[in-house]
Amino acid sequence: MLHNKEILIVEDDPVFSRMIASFLEREGATVREVENGLEGLQALRQSIPDLLISDLSMPVMTGLEFVEEVSVEYPMLPMIVISGTGGMADVAQALRFGVKDFLIKPIEDINVVKKAIETVIDDADDDVHANDDFSQQWFKVCEDADRGASENELKWHLDALKHNPGSARELLMGLMPEPDSQQGAWRLSYHSLQSADANPIVLDYTWLMGGKMAFYVVDSASAGEDGTATTLMIRAFFNEFVRTQDVNERGFLTLVKRIEDAIRASSYASPIRAMFGVLNTADNQLEIFPAGLTATVDSCGATSLLHSAHWLGKDAIHSQFQYVDMGAGDARVSLSEVGLNSFSVDIQRIA
Repeated sequence: MLHNKEILIVEDDPVFSRMIASFLEREGATVREVENGLEGLQALRQSIPDLLISDLSMPVMTGLEFVEEVSVEYPMLPMIVISGTGGMADVAQALRFGVKDFLIKPIEDINVVKKAIETVIDDADDDVHANDDFSQQWFKVCEDADRGASENELKWHLDALKHNPGSARELLMGLMPEPDSQQGAWRLSYHSLQSADANPIVLDYTWLMGGKMAFYVVDSASAGEDGTATTLMIRAFFNEFVRTQDVNERGFLTLVKRIEDAIRASSYASPIRAMFGVLNTADNQLEIFPAGLTATVDSCGATSLLHSAHWLGKDAIHSQFQYVDMGAGDARVSLSEVGLNSFSVDIQRIA
């Protein structure tokens, strides 16, 4: 499987890097080793490997900065990330950048590395799975439920988060984007007053080419003890979606179906209240797909109610897109019926 495959390792620990490289060379791979992200970018400009393995904790250029840069310049290059923190925060951030798998130091069984690499390379060689990103781990975590933690890093971390609600809440809060963002003539900002005793409302959004902005909002507390895992699942599928598909109504319905299938398949996820949306700046239109969350939208001096009784994971695919004409280019989406939380998103044309 690894014969004649070229693998680039970006790792500042020479002992760990050589251990992995020696093993892969014995398996028939050609391996290049560099010590930091800048050297990694230089190596990629010389030749593109079949696979990139990168540490997330490095000097000169952080692993996340490096992985982000690679995802922009080489979007089709499969990546496996390695975290030495023992936590999910860095890995969850890396979900944005198309990572295929992740490993946690210390690695007690070198065959775990081999298995991860073979799976990623096999998927990269198979057109059917060529766009499968980290989201596919949510199906595997159900299939591998009886295996040891060393064979399923995701399962190990989800178990830890389930038993440490404080850490889980801190992780979700750490995934929130900057409260104010601008792209061209448009600005997005959000306002949040969150309870300190419950999992938070979580927002994520991405500015896209073609004058669009895609977003989702999740009430992570609504899934109970599975709220953190389910929210991370949604993040993984959403980030894969905005990288690999046209962001339109049909694409969003496919995204919702995939998430619902994963919720039903995984023993770590439960139905959850959510909402998806896309801003079409060319049409001054806001398209919102409610999946259990109720919201009011104020735009052009009018207020409309957005609601669907179908939670994500409970046939949300049967909900309907609702369209908001933004008129002069201003809209506020405010959540209601979410306990003590107060959460709103403002979208404005500023020029």
